[in-house]
Amino acid sequence: MTDQIATSAPLVEDTAPPILDTPRIYVACLAAYNNGRLHGRWIEATDPHDVWEQVREMLAASPEPDADEWAIHDFDNFYGCNISEYAAFDAVCDLSAFLKEHGELGAKLYNELSEDLGQARAAFDDYAGEYRSAAEFAEQLHEDTGTEIPESLRYYIDWQALARDMALNGEIMVFQTGFDEVHVFWSH
Repeated sequence: MTDQIATSAPLVEDTAPPILDTPRIYVACLAAYNNGRLHGRWIEATDPHDVWEQVREMLAASPEPDADEWAIHDFDNFYGCNISEYAAFDAVCDLSAFLKEHGELGAKLYNELSEDLGQARAAFDDYAGEYRSAAEFAEQLHEDTGTEIPESLRYYIDWQALARDMALNGEIMVFQTGFDEVHVFWSH
């Protein structure tokens, strides 16, 4: 009997693609698609020039001759924001950069503001902060303004109702992004 240590290959090779958080789009060749074939490429939406270059390469490798038309057939990591089938790559990459910076909160703001990226960017100038609740924001606002309330009356104030009224009156926008996590923006 010999003392040999057998080394074995791993049972399963790790071939799973890496998990990406960068927004990306799937651009399909329409010539192939219209002829019953799937031909396209997932492309990270970071730089419009890189996206165009990868689309050109994908079209050049198409199984259909003279392929020159494309469409965005899918997208990933855009936090629920919609991407048009024929969206300009500049606009897609701008939205991608905004979402990389602001995440789910940016997406909620973008969608709330009718998918206007300029307004969503400007809204962050009026960001009031993150709070456990809108009521906490209203109470903190009161404390920050220095108005004195007698201790005997303090517990009669409905901070939640005050915050709700501020939102209904258009003074603030409130976005909940998690349990005990709301973000407040001033509406101007």
